[in-house]
Amino acid sequence: MSTTRSILERILGSLGAGGIVRSRAERRADRLAGVLRTLISERGEASGAALARRAVALYRGLDTAGRAHFFRLLASEFSPDRELVLAAAEAYHRDPSPANLATLQRVAEPPRQEIFRRMNMAPGGTAMLLELRRELLDEVRRDAALAAVDHDLTHLLNSWFNRGFLELRRIDWHTPAAILEKLIAYEAVHEIHGFPDLKRRLERDRRCFAFFHPALPEEPLIFVEVAFVNELPADVAPILAMESAIGDAKRARCAVFYSITSCQPGLRGVSFGNFLIKQVAEDLHKELPNLKLFATLSPVPGLRGWAREALRALPGAGDDGLGKELVAVVNDPAAIAPEALRETLEGLMAWYLTRTWSGQHAADPVARFHLGNGARLERINWQADMGPKARAQSFGMMVNYVYDLEQVEQNHEEYVNRRRVVASGAIERQAKSVEELFAPPRAI
Repeated sequence: MSTTRSILERILGSLGAGGIVRSRAERRADRLAGVLRTLISERGEASGAALARRAVALYRGLDTAGRAHFFRLLASEFSPDRELVLAAAEAYHRDPSPANLATLQRVAEPPRQEIFRRMNMAPGGTAMLLELRRELLDEVRRDAALAAVDHDLTHLLNSWFNRGFLELRRIDWHTPAAILEKLIAYEAVHEIHGFPDLKRRLERDRRCFAFFHPALPEEPLIFVEVAFVNELPADVAPILAMESAIGDAKRARCAVFYSITSCQPGLRGVSFGNFLIKQVAEDLHKELPNLKLFATLSPVPGLRGWAREALRALPGAGDDGLGKELVAVVNDPAAIAPEALRETLEGLMAWYLTRTWSGQHAADPVARFHLGNGARLERINWQADMGPKARAQSFGMMVNYVYDLEQVEQNHEEYVNRRRVVASGAIERQAKSVEELFAPPRAI
Protein backbone atom coordinates (compact mmCIF):
# COMPACT_ATOMS: atom_id res chain seq x y z
CA MET A 1 0.00 0.00 0.00
CA SER A 2 2.79 2.41 0.92
CA THR A 3 4.54 1.66 -2.39
CA THR A 4 1.36 2.48 -4.31
CA ARG A 5 0.97 5.74 -2.37
CA SER A 6 4.60 6.68 -3.11
CA ILE A 7 4.09 6.08 -6.82
CA LEU A 8 0.91 8.19 -6.80
CA GLU A 9 2.65 11.01 -4.95
CA ARG A 10 5.45 11.06 -7.53
CA ILE A 11 2.91 11.11 -10.37
CA LEU A 12 0.87 13.89 -8.78
CA GLY A 13 4.03 15.83 -8.01
CA SER A 14 4.91 15.83 -11.68
CA LEU A 15 1.58 17.37 -12.69
CA GLY A 16 1.12 21.07 -13.05
CA ALA A 17 -2.00 23.18 -13.46
CA GLY A 18 -4.55 21.48 -15.68
CA GLY A 19 -2.95 18.07 -15.19
CA ILE A 20 -0.04 18.88 -17.56
CA VAL A 21 2.99 16.69 -16.95
CA ARG A 22 5.97 18.78 -15.89
CA SER A 23 9.58 18.04 -16.74
CA ARG A 24 12.19 17.43 -14.08
CA ALA A 25 13.66 20.88 -14.78
CA GLU A 26 10.28 22.54 -14.30
CA ARG A 27 9.67 20.68 -11.04
CA ARG A 28 12.99 21.92 -9.71
CA ALA A 29 12.10 25.48 -10.72
CA ASP A 30 8.69 25.09 -9.03
CA ARG A 31 10.47 23.91 -5.88
CA LEU A 32 12.62 27.06 -5.94
CA ALA A 33 9.52 29.23 -6.41
CA GLY A 34 7.98 27.57 -3.35
CA VAL A 35 11.03 28.35 -1.26
CA LEU A 36 10.89 31.97 -2.45
CA ARG A 37 7.23 32.32 -1.48
CA THR A 38 8.18 31.20 2.01
CA LEU A 39 11.22 33.46 2.00
CA ILE A 40 9.30 36.69 1.35
CA SER A 41 6.71 35.77 3.98
CA GLU A 42 9.29 35.05 6.70
CA ARG A 43 9.99 37.68 9.36
CA GLY A 44 12.68 35.88 11.35
CA GLU A 45 16.23 36.89 10.45
CA ALA A 46 17.81 33.46 11.02
CA SER A 47 15.14 31.52 9.13
CA GLY A 48 15.19 34.12 6.34
CA ALA A 49 18.96 33.80 5.96
CA ALA A 50 18.71 30.00 5.79
CA LEU A 51 15.98 30.18 3.16
CA ALA A 52 18.00 32.69 1.12
CA ARG A 53 20.99 30.33 1.12
CA ARG A 54 18.69 27.48 0.10
CA ALA A 55 17.24 29.58 -2.74
CA VAL A 56 20.69 30.48 -4.08
CA ALA A 57 21.74 26.81 -3.99
CA LEU A 58 18.54 25.73 -5.76
CA TYR A 59 18.98 28.33 -8.50
CA ARG A 60 22.55 27.24 -9.13
CA GLY A 61 21.32 23.67 -9.43
CA LEU A 62 18.90 24.51 -12.24
CA ASP A 63 19.78 23.68 -15.82
CA THR A 64 19.02 25.98 -18.77
CA ALA A 65 15.45 24.73 -19.17
CA GLY A 66 14.81 25.02 -15.44
CA ARG A 67 16.07 28.59 -15.33
CA ALA A 68 13.91 29.57 -18.30
CA HIS A 69 10.87 28.11 -16.51
CA PHE A 70 11.84 29.92 -13.32
CA PHE A 71 12.01 33.26 -15.17
CA ARG A 72 8.49 32.68 -16.46
CA LEU A 73 7.33 31.97 -12.89
CA LEU A 74 8.90 35.25 -11.74
CA ALA A 75 6.96 37.08 -14.45
CA SER A 76 3.61 35.37 -13.89
CA GLU A 77 3.43 34.62 -10.17
CA PHE A 78 5.47 37.37 -8.51
CA SER A 79 3.96 40.45 -10.13
CA PRO A 80 1.84 43.06 -8.31
CA ASP A 81 -1.82 42.31 -7.64
CA ARG A 82 -3.65 44.51 -10.15
CA GLU A 83 -6.79 44.85 -8.05
CA LEU A 84 -4.83 45.91 -4.96
CA VAL A 85 -2.85 48.45 -7.01
CA LEU A 86 -6.04 49.89 -8.51
CA ALA A 87 -7.73 50.16 -5.10
CA ALA A 88 -4.66 51.81 -3.56
CA ALA A 89 -4.34 54.22 -6.49
CA GLU A 90 -7.97 55.25 -6.18
CA ALA A 91 -7.59 55.72 -2.42
CA TYR A 92 -4.52 57.90 -2.95
CA HIS A 93 -6.34 59.88 -5.65
CA ARG A 94 -9.18 60.59 -3.22
CA ASP A 95 -6.86 61.33 -0.31
CA PRO A 96 -3.15 61.91 -1.15
CA SER A 97 -2.06 61.30 2.44
CA PRO A 98 1.37 59.89 3.36
CA ALA A 99 -0.32 56.69 4.58
CA ASN A 100 -2.17 56.17 1.30
CA LEU A 101 0.99 56.89 -0.68
CA ALA A 102 2.92 54.35 1.39
CA THR A 103 0.20 51.75 0.76
CA LEU A 104 0.26 52.43 -2.98
CA GLN A 105 4.04 52.12 -3.09
CA ARG A 106 3.92 48.86 -1.13
CA VAL A 107 1.30 47.10 -3.28
CA ALA A 108 2.73 48.45 -6.56
CA GLU A 109 6.16 46.97 -5.91
CA PRO A 110 6.46 43.52 -7.50
CA PRO A 111 7.10 40.76 -4.92
CA ARG A 112 10.04 39.59 -7.07
CA GLN A 113 11.95 42.73 -6.06
CA GLU A 114 11.81 41.57 -2.44
CA ILE A 115 12.89 38.11 -3.65
CA PHE A 116 15.98 39.63 -5.27
CA ARG A 117 16.74 41.66 -2.14
CA ARG A 118 16.55 38.59 0.10
CA MET A 119 18.62 36.42 -2.24
CA ASN A 120 21.23 39.18 -2.42
CA MET A 121 21.81 38.83 1.33
CA ALA A 122 22.90 35.20 1.05
CA PRO A 123 26.64 34.44 0.71
CA GLY A 124 27.43 34.66 -2.99
CA GLY A 125 23.99 36.15 -3.62
CA THR A 126 25.26 39.19 -5.54
CA ALA A 127 27.33 37.09 -7.93
CA MET A 128 24.39 34.73 -8.41
CA LEU A 129 22.06 37.61 -9.29
CA LEU A 130 24.53 38.88 -11.91
CA GLU A 131 24.62 35.38 -13.34
CA LEU A 132 20.82 35.29 -13.26
CA ARG A 133 20.53 38.58 -15.14
CA ARG A 134 23.05 37.52 -17.78
CA GLU A 135 20.90 34.47 -18.53
CA LEU A 136 17.68 36.46 -18.19
CA LEU A 137 18.84 38.86 -20.93
CA ASP A 138 19.21 35.92 -23.29
CA GLU A 139 15.68 34.73 -22.47
CA VAL A 140 14.18 38.21 -22.92
CA ARG A 141 15.19 38.04 -26.58
CA ARG A 142 12.99 34.96 -26.92
CA ASP A 143 10.16 36.00 -24.60
CA ALA A 144 9.35 39.73 -24.38
CA ALA A 145 7.08 39.11 -21.37
CA LEU A 146 10.22 38.65 -19.25
CA ALA A 147 11.22 42.30 -19.80
CA ALA A 148 9.29 43.23 -16.64
CA VAL A 149 11.48 40.88 -14.58
CA ASP A 150 14.61 42.41 -16.10
CA HIS A 151 13.29 45.91 -15.38
CA ASP A 152 12.84 45.08 -11.69
CA LEU A 153 16.28 43.51 -11.33
CA THR A 154 17.96 46.37 -13.23
CA HIS A 155 16.23 48.86 -10.94
CA LEU A 156 17.84 47.19 -7.93
CA LEU A 157 21.25 46.78 -9.57
CA ASN A 158 21.33 50.50 -10.37
CA SER A 159 20.95 51.15 -6.64
CA TRP A 160 23.37 48.49 -5.44
CA PHE A 161 26.07 49.43 -7.95
CA ASN A 162 25.84 53.21 -7.84
CA ARG A 163 29.09 55.20 -7.73
CA GLY A 164 28.93 55.64 -3.96
CA PHE A 165 29.53 51.91 -3.42
CA LEU A 166 32.29 51.48 -5.99
CA GLU A 167 36.01 51.47 -5.21
CA LEU A 168 38.50 52.71 -7.80
CA ARG A 169 41.73 50.72 -7.69
CA ARG A 170 44.90 51.04 -9.68
CA ILE A 171 45.96 47.70 -11.17
CA ASP A 172 49.72 47.12 -11.29
CA TRP A 173 52.15 44.21 -11.38
CA HIS A 174 51.74 43.76 -7.60
CA THR A 175 47.97 43.21 -7.87
CA PRO A 176 46.97 39.63 -6.91
CA ALA A 177 47.49 37.20 -9.78
CA ALA A 178 43.85 36.08 -9.68
CA ILE A 179 42.74 39.61 -10.67
CA LEU A 180 45.47 39.94 -13.31
CA GLU A 181 44.30 36.68 -14.87
CA LYS A 182 40.78 38.09 -15.04
CA LEU A 183 42.01 41.18 -16.89
CA ILE A 184 43.56 38.91 -19.51
CA ALA A 185 40.34 36.91 -19.80
CA TYR A 186 37.97 39.90 -19.86
CA GLU A 187 39.86 42.25 -22.22
CA ALA A 188 37.44 42.88 -25.09
CA VAL A 189 39.08 45.61 -27.19
CA HIS A 190 42.73 44.61 -27.67
CA GLU A 191 43.48 41.02 -26.71
CA ILE A 192 46.15 40.55 -24.03
CA HIS A 193 48.55 37.81 -25.14
CA GLY A 194 49.52 36.38 -21.77
CA PHE A 195 51.43 37.80 -18.82
CA PRO A 196 54.37 39.32 -20.79
CA ASP A 197 51.89 41.45 -22.75
CA LEU A 198 50.03 42.41 -19.58
CA LYS A 199 53.30 43.32 -17.84
CA ARG A 200 54.13 45.80 -20.63
CA ARG A 201 50.67 47.34 -20.26
CA LEU A 202 51.35 47.90 -16.55
CA GLU A 203 54.79 49.56 -16.88
CA ARG A 204 55.50 53.04 -15.51
CA ASP A 205 54.39 54.75 -18.75
CA ARG A 206 51.06 52.95 -18.56
CA ARG A 207 48.18 52.84 -16.11
CA CYS A 208 45.25 50.51 -15.53
CA PHE A 209 42.33 51.32 -13.25
CA ALA A 210 39.26 49.29 -12.35
CA PHE A 211 36.05 49.67 -10.37
CA PHE A 212 35.28 47.06 -7.71
CA HIS A 213 32.24 46.49 -5.50
CA PRO A 214 32.44 45.45 -1.81
CA ALA A 215 30.28 42.38 -2.49
CA LEU A 216 32.63 41.28 -5.30
CA PRO A 217 36.09 42.33 -4.03
CA GLU A 218 38.03 40.12 -6.47
CA GLU A 219 35.87 40.80 -9.53
CA PRO A 220 36.62 43.90 -11.64
CA LEU A 221 33.41 45.48 -12.93
CA ILE A 222 35.01 47.64 -15.61
CA PHE A 223 38.61 48.61 -16.32
CA VAL A 224 40.43 51.16 -18.43
CA GLU A 225 43.95 50.98 -19.84
CA VAL A 226 45.92 54.21 -20.28
CA ALA A 227 49.11 55.01 -22.17
CA PHE A 228 51.23 58.15 -21.73
CA VAL A 229 52.44 59.52 -25.07
CA ASN A 230 53.68 62.81 -26.46
CA GLU A 231 50.93 63.49 -28.98
CA LEU A 232 47.47 62.37 -29.98
CA PRO A 233 47.98 58.84 -31.36
CA ALA A 234 46.85 57.79 -34.82
CA ASP A 235 47.88 54.14 -34.62
CA VAL A 236 47.34 51.55 -31.89
CA ALA A 237 50.30 49.34 -32.84
CA PRO A 238 53.00 51.40 -31.04
CA ILE A 239 50.89 51.37 -27.87
CA LEU A 240 50.37 47.60 -27.94
CA ALA A 241 53.91 46.67 -29.00
CA MET A 242 55.53 44.60 -26.22
CA GLU A 243 59.04 45.57 -27.35
CA SER A 244 58.37 49.33 -27.31
CA ALA A 245 60.66 51.55 -25.23
CA ILE A 246 59.31 52.51 -21.81
CA GLY A 247 58.71 56.26 -21.72
CA ASP A 248 58.87 58.82 -18.92
CA ALA A 249 55.38 59.49 -17.58
CA LYS A 250 56.51 62.85 -16.16
CA ARG A 251 57.40 64.13 -19.62
CA ALA A 252 54.35 62.91 -21.52
CA ARG A 253 51.77 65.40 -22.75
CA CYS A 254 48.88 63.07 -23.55
CA ALA A 255 47.05 60.36 -21.61
CA VAL A 256 45.34 57.96 -24.01
CA PHE A 257 42.46 55.73 -22.92
CA TYR A 258 43.04 52.98 -25.46
CA SER A 259 40.88 50.19 -24.02
CA ILE A 260 37.76 50.20 -21.86
CA THR A 261 36.23 46.84 -20.98
CA SER A 262 33.04 46.03 -19.08
CA CYS A 263 33.59 42.72 -17.31
CA GLN A 264 30.14 41.70 -16.06
CA PRO A 265 27.45 40.95 -18.69
CA GLY A 266 24.90 40.90 -15.87
CA LEU A 267 25.48 44.63 -15.38
CA ARG A 268 24.71 45.57 -18.98
CA GLY A 269 22.86 48.88 -18.97
CA VAL A 270 24.01 49.74 -15.44
CA SER A 271 26.20 52.72 -16.24
CA PHE A 272 29.30 53.58 -14.26
CA GLY A 273 31.86 53.78 -17.06
CA ASN A 274 31.40 57.55 -17.27
CA PHE A 275 32.43 57.90 -13.63
CA LEU A 276 35.49 55.76 -14.31
CA ILE A 277 36.79 57.91 -17.17
CA LYS A 278 36.22 61.21 -15.38
CA GLN A 279 37.69 59.98 -12.08
CA VAL A 280 40.79 58.55 -13.76
CA ALA A 281 41.32 61.74 -15.78
CA GLU A 282 41.06 63.87 -12.64
CA ASP A 283 43.38 61.59 -10.66
CA LEU A 284 45.98 61.52 -13.44
CA HIS A 285 45.83 65.30 -13.78
CA LYS A 286 46.69 65.62 -10.09
CA GLU A 287 49.44 62.99 -10.23
CA LEU A 288 51.01 64.22 -13.48
CA PRO A 289 50.38 67.95 -14.08
CA ASN A 290 52.48 67.69 -17.26
CA LEU A 291 49.54 65.96 -18.96
CA LYS A 292 47.71 68.46 -21.16
CA LEU A 293 45.48 66.21 -23.22
CA PHE A 294 43.15 63.37 -22.24
CA ALA A 295 41.94 61.40 -25.22
CA THR A 296 40.97 57.98 -26.52
CA LEU A 297 41.93 55.81 -29.44
CA SER A 298 38.60 54.12 -29.97
CA PRO A 299 37.06 51.48 -32.23
CA VAL A 300 33.88 52.11 -34.22
CA PRO A 301 32.18 48.70 -34.05
CA GLY A 302 28.97 49.62 -35.85
CA LEU A 303 30.43 51.29 -38.95
CA ARG A 304 30.53 48.44 -41.45
CA GLY A 305 27.03 47.20 -40.67
CA TRP A 306 25.63 50.71 -41.05
CA ALA A 307 27.61 51.36 -44.27
CA ARG A 308 26.35 48.12 -45.82
CA GLU A 309 22.72 49.10 -45.20
CA ALA A 310 23.27 52.74 -46.19
CA LEU A 311 24.85 51.86 -49.55
CA ARG A 312 22.15 49.30 -50.23
CA ALA A 313 19.55 52.06 -49.89
CA LEU A 314 21.35 54.46 -52.28
CA PRO A 315 20.24 54.19 -55.91
CA GLY A 316 23.12 53.46 -58.28
CA ALA A 317 25.71 53.27 -55.47
CA GLY A 318 27.78 50.60 -57.24
CA ASP A 319 27.31 51.69 -60.85
CA ASP A 320 30.70 53.24 -61.61
CA GLY A 321 34.18 51.80 -61.09
CA LEU A 322 34.92 53.41 -57.72
CA GLY A 323 31.38 52.73 -56.54
CA LYS A 324 31.70 49.04 -57.40
CA GLU A 325 34.98 48.85 -55.49
CA LEU A 326 33.42 50.60 -52.49
CA VAL A 327 30.45 48.22 -52.40
CA ALA A 328 32.80 45.24 -52.71
CA VAL A 329 34.95 46.41 -49.80
CA VAL A 330 31.94 47.22 -47.61
CA ASN A 331 30.49 43.76 -48.23
CA ASP A 332 33.74 41.89 -47.48
CA PRO A 333 34.74 41.98 -43.77
CA ALA A 334 38.19 40.58 -44.58
CA ALA A 335 38.98 43.15 -47.30
CA ILE A 336 41.77 45.69 -46.89
CA ALA A 337 40.42 49.04 -48.07
CA PRO A 338 42.65 50.64 -50.74
CA GLU A 339 44.00 54.18 -50.46
CA ALA A 340 41.67 55.21 -53.31
CA LEU A 341 38.69 54.73 -50.99
CA ARG A 342 40.20 56.54 -48.02
CA GLU A 343 38.43 59.88 -48.49
CA THR A 344 35.06 58.23 -49.08
CA LEU A 345 35.33 55.84 -46.13
CA GLU A 346 36.49 58.59 -43.80
CA GLY A 347 33.53 60.70 -44.95
CA LEU A 348 31.14 57.84 -44.31
CA MET A 349 32.59 57.36 -40.83
CA ALA A 350 32.27 61.08 -40.05
CA TRP A 351 28.66 61.05 -41.25
CA TYR A 352 27.87 57.90 -39.27
CA LEU A 353 29.31 59.29 -36.04
CA THR A 354 27.82 62.78 -36.27
CA ARG A 355 24.53 62.34 -38.13
CA THR A 356 23.28 58.83 -37.44
CA TRP A 357 21.07 58.24 -34.41
CA SER A 358 19.25 55.38 -32.76
CA GLY A 359 16.41 57.00 -30.84
CA GLN A 360 17.94 59.70 -28.67
CA HIS A 361 21.49 58.36 -28.86
CA ALA A 362 24.32 58.03 -31.34
CA ALA A 363 23.99 54.84 -33.36
CA ASP A 364 27.49 53.57 -32.57
CA PRO A 365 27.75 52.09 -29.03
CA VAL A 366 31.27 53.37 -28.36
CA ALA A 367 30.37 56.84 -29.66
CA ARG A 368 27.26 56.75 -27.46
CA PHE A 369 29.45 56.11 -24.42
CA HIS A 370 32.06 58.84 -25.02
CA LEU A 371 29.73 61.51 -26.40
CA GLY A 372 27.35 60.93 -23.50
CA ASN A 373 30.29 61.48 -21.16
CA GLY A 374 30.99 64.87 -22.73
CA ALA A 375 33.92 63.99 -24.99
CA ARG A 376 34.60 65.78 -28.27
CA LEU A 377 34.91 63.77 -31.49
CA GLU A 378 38.34 64.88 -32.65
CA ARG A 379 39.93 62.87 -35.48
CA ILE A 380 39.52 59.87 -37.75
CA ASN A 381 42.63 57.71 -38.10
CA TRP A 382 43.11 55.73 -41.31
CA GLN A 383 44.44 52.17 -40.88
CA ALA A 384 44.90 52.69 -37.16
CA ASP A 385 44.27 49.01 -36.37
CA MET A 386 44.70 46.48 -39.15
CA GLY A 387 43.80 43.44 -37.06
CA PRO A 388 40.96 41.27 -38.43
CA LYS A 389 38.45 42.46 -35.84
CA ALA A 390 39.01 46.16 -36.55
CA ARG A 391 38.98 45.58 -40.31
CA ALA A 392 35.69 43.71 -40.01
CA GLN A 393 34.14 46.45 -37.89
CA SER A 394 35.48 49.69 -39.32
CA PHE A 395 37.86 48.99 -42.24
CA GLY A 396 40.79 49.38 -39.82
CA MET A 397 39.90 52.97 -38.91
CA MET A 398 39.73 54.28 -35.36
CA VAL A 399 38.82 57.66 -33.87
CA ASN A 400 40.08 59.97 -31.15
CA TYR A 401 37.67 61.41 -28.61
CA VAL A 402 39.09 64.23 -26.48
CA TYR A 403 38.08 64.83 -22.86
CA ASP A 404 38.53 68.54 -22.17
CA LEU A 405 37.84 68.60 -18.43
CA GLU A 406 36.57 72.19 -18.64
CA GLN A 407 34.17 71.40 -21.49
CA VAL A 408 32.79 67.94 -20.73
CA GLU A 409 29.65 69.21 -19.00
CA GLN A 410 28.80 71.61 -21.83
CA ASN A 411 29.47 68.92 -24.45
CA HIS A 412 27.28 66.50 -22.52
CA GLU A 413 24.44 69.04 -22.51
CA GLU A 414 24.79 69.56 -26.28
CA TYR A 415 24.57 65.83 -26.87
CA VAL A 416 21.73 65.01 -24.44
CA ASN A 417 19.53 68.10 -24.74
CA ARG A 418 20.19 69.27 -28.32
CA ARG A 419 21.11 65.94 -29.91
CA ARG A 420 24.27 67.51 -31.29
CA VAL A 421 27.64 65.79 -31.56
CA VAL A 422 30.45 68.17 -30.63
CA ALA A 423 33.12 67.48 -33.24
CA SER A 424 36.25 69.12 -34.61
CA GLY A 425 36.17 71.19 -37.80
CA ALA A 426 38.00 68.41 -39.66
CA ILE A 427 35.33 65.86 -38.75
CA GLU A 428 32.56 68.23 -39.83
CA ARG A 429 34.24 68.80 -43.21
CA GLN A 430 34.59 65.06 -43.73
CA ALA A 431 30.90 64.54 -42.95
CA LYS A 432 29.89 67.27 -45.39
CA SER A 433 32.00 65.66 -48.12
CA VAL A 434 29.45 62.82 -48.38
CA GLU A 435 26.39 64.95 -47.67
CA GLU A 436 25.13 64.70 -51.25
CA LEU A 437 24.85 60.93 -50.92
CA PHE A 438 22.29 61.27 -48.14
CA ALA A 439 20.53 64.49 -49.18
CA PRO A 440 16.92 64.04 -50.33
CA PRO A 441 16.47 64.43 -54.09
CA ARG A 442 15.69 67.98 -55.23
CA ALA A 443 12.36 68.73 -56.81
CA ILE A 444 12.66 69.74 -60.48
